[in-house]
Amino acid sequence: MSGIPAERVVSVGGHDIGYPHGHLGYLTEEEENALRNFKVYLTEKGLYTSSQNPSHDDQTLLRFLRARKWVIQDAYKQFKDTEDWRKANQLEVLYDTIDVDAYEETRSLYPQWTGRRDRRGIPLYLFQIRHLDSKTVSNYEKTAESTNVSKAQPDGSTPQRLLRLFALYENLTRFAQPLCTEMTDREHPRTPITLSTNIVDVSQVSLRMFWNLKAHMQAASTLATAHYPETLDRIFIIGAPYFFSTVWGWIKRWFDPITVSKIFILSPGEVKPTLEAFIEPRNIPKAYGGELEFSFFDRPNLDPKIRRAVSWENGYTDFPEGPAYWRPIDGGKKLECIAVGSKGGVQRRERVCTIPVAFPKEESAAVKDEGVGAAEGEIQEGVQGLSIADDNTAAELAEKVAPQAAEGENKTTPVSA
Repeated sequence: MSGIPAERVVSVGGHDIGYPHGHLGYLTEEEENALRNFKVYLTEKGLYTSSQNPSHDDQTLLRFLRARKWVIQDAYKQFKDTEDWRKANQLEVLYDTIDVDAYEETRSLYPQWTGRRDRRGIPLYLFQIRHLDSKTVSNYEKTAESTNVSKAQPDGSTPQRLLRLFALYENLTRFAQPLCTEMTDREHPRTPITLSTNIVDVSQVSLRMFWNLKAHMQAASTLATAHYPETLDRIFIIGAPYFFSTVWGWIKRWFDPITVSKIFILSPGEVKPTLEAFIEPRNIPKAYGGELEFSFFDRPNLDPKIRRAVSWENGYTDFPEGPAYWRPIDGGKKLECIAVGSKGGVQRRERVCTIPVAFPKEESAAVKDEGVGAAEGEIQEGVQGLSIADDNTAAELAEKVAPQAAEGENKTTPVSA
């Protein structure tokens, strides 16, 4: 497939877009002002309450601001649409009460968390498209549309099959990202994780199969972009067939230009070196040249560092199937993981484990007062097991590893709109 050179996308604040820029701890003065003004505007509109426990955390508000290029009115519209959509479809009730078996059935059709993270500490997901044959998808959609698997009473504007998908997005934002946020063995440990890195394997997929999946994937991508903005970071497409340029013509229209610029199409020879530039080999599945025992459909192969950080309770030694989320306890010094959903019609609500909060609010506020520069110096010295000299920023690594694609060759291509 012929490629287009990666284009560096610049924010209105004047610096490159991309983690950690535009995230907490790495905001320009203009972006800090935009966040403050956004809160004021949302408060006036009745969509935000500020207190010791605000209705929405800063990292969530920043996702909408980044998605709308820091234009407050545009961010407000998307935020309001999302809040209305969540209320109309009772997303909180859906996630709390969804049948665990139905949740796992849905999970098998979409990206799977490997239990690992990339070099920046962002959760790593794997998606193998070949499992979505027309029979599997058709049977799933018929079953999903005919069965309400939770106590939620949606307004009917969003199909049931997609609502079940968004239970998985809730798991990303309420379980995987908060867990990875509390892990400090990363370059920017005080910056909350709000993204995901995805390996998308399109090998063994025919043009007919892509065509049959087009409506299914387009609907999911459109709603995800609208209501879960700025949750995707690097996307590595592996195993692209010769006709993928045609398929790419459809796919890139589903995403905004910034997301499109983060998608890398890898040839077979470039899979291992490119992935290793972004992900430690021990966290790359063996099928793609790494050391991790992980196959699609597997439960997460949990990072040993995460295992050491959590304290298991109630007989658990791993995270169970189904939905779960984290909530603060002990005055915000710890988070507890609560397994929810239902099994055999019986509601589940059980503590799985706890994890210490790496930087409690009081400490974070004190560090902020001392100045970001001084704090960042301490952070860099305190990161264990991470060599900044070896692990350059993702952008720098991309420039080193991803060569320009020549016409007619399958070269690594960070694609831009």
